[in-house]
Amino acid sequence: MLLPLLKQPKSICILRLSAIGDVMHMLPIIHNLQQHWPQTKITWIIGRTEAQLVAGLRQVEFIIFDKSKGVRVYLELYRQLQGRQFDVLLHMQAALRASLASLLVKAPIKVGFDRARAIDMQWMFTNHYIAAADRQHVLDGFFEFIKVLGVERRELKWPLTIPPEAAAVAIDYFDNRPLLVINPCTSQRRCNWRNWYPQRYAEVINYVMANYDLQVALTGADIPSEYAMAEAILGAVANEYKTRIYNLVGKTDLKSLAAVLQRANVVISPDTGPAHIANGIGTPVIGLYVTSNPKRTGPYCSQWTVNRYPQALRRQGLDEKEVKWGRRVRDPEALALITVADVIQQLDSILTEM
Repeated sequence: MLLPLLKQPKSICILRLSAIGDVMHMLPIIHNLQQHWPQTKITWIIGRTEAQLVAGLRQVEFIIFDKSKGVRVYLELYRQLQGRQFDVLLHMQAALRASLASLLVKAPIKVGFDRARAIDMQWMFTNHYIAAADRQHVLDGFFEFIKVLGVERRELKWPLTIPPEAAAVAIDYFDNRPLLVINPCTSQRRCNWRNWYPQRYAEVINYVMANYDLQVALTGADIPSEYAMAEAILGAVANEYKTRIYNLVGKTDLKSLAAVLQRANVVISPDTGPAHIANGIGTPVIGLYVTSNPKRTGPYCSQWTVNRYPQALRRQGLDEKEVKWGRRVRDPEALALITVADVIQQLDSILTEM
């Protein structure tokens, strides 16, 4: 086969294991593939946790890759793929773990990133490449994978399904007042500071409680650092407002979290997966970006993101136009660049329009 494809492929295998935000970016890609080639069978090799979020996606076969099983996961994948052949593999994760998995996928066409983005030697595991592009958002880069096949569609639609039992969580917790959801924590990474200060979150809550008749929910994962963050925020909130705050940290799975984010009128979040879930289901997101670049990893449709990444670079004597695309700012003090007033300004612009 040559690219772009001259006829509809019978089967496409997609290899994207993680993470939550990137899996959300995958949904418009799958939607456009299905609209362009409705008869093509799509198989998605995906991480165990991430599969929980996108379960129920129409006409997609999932093959779970559970990295916690170590080398045994490759044997399981081999068994599941034994005797199968795909027309195309879209190898959409530039990571050695994913590239090793790609060796088990039989397909004459294996599409990967262009050489600049094919880190961890991904280019050695593919035979076709997306077009090189300078300074793209991650989602735009994903669209290049179907463009190289000849699919020019770019409908921004996220077909995420929320089952009734998950939607019931949002109904049970909240009343009819507007809802502000704060997801204050990102995944923990060494020397990668992205979490704003609990005192400042509390000041934002005090402001909206004093000026708007709404309720607030704190969301997060079932890990000690996120419980600690929620407790620190609640400890700094004025006592008269605490009865209107729901601490849901550790109390939602990914589907019920999506339901809560869908119920929200606005979400505040740093650079982490829930920001992209909210973006995909159409809830306004105030992204808090300092040490990472929202032009690359921000909530794609958000016009309310607070972007202090350029200032954080300047603190280190760097220019946004000159640094490598995707460069992180390794400076815990940079988080101070986002002020309470920055967030309140964006909140007011959203809440006053309700």
